Amino acid sequence: MQKNDVHFEILGDPGNQVARQFGLVFQIPEDLKQVYAGLKIDLPRINGDDTWQLPMTSRFIIDRAGIIRSVEFHPDYTIRPDPSETLAALRDISAIS
Repeated sequence: MQKNDVHFEILGDPGNQVARQFGLVFQIPEDLKQVYAGLKIDLPRINGDDTWQLPMTSRFIIDRAGIIRSVEFHPDYTIRPDPSETLAALRDISAIS
């Protein structure tokens, strides 16, 4: 947050606890585990557990009252929210607050 001068909270989710509550977690298949191993990606160490699960790419914009104002997610990790859409959604909730 400091590096990029971000003035809003960004959720870190070790163990995918929050993502699991939203139904956004998927299990890495066995064949992909072998690919990760070949690339020296230690997912259990990175995630802090041994589940071999990852969250789907997602964006939730939540206002100060805790109301979810915008949600976008996709099971394909290559499809991500466009930054301009994120900024527009943030502007919209700033106008409401």
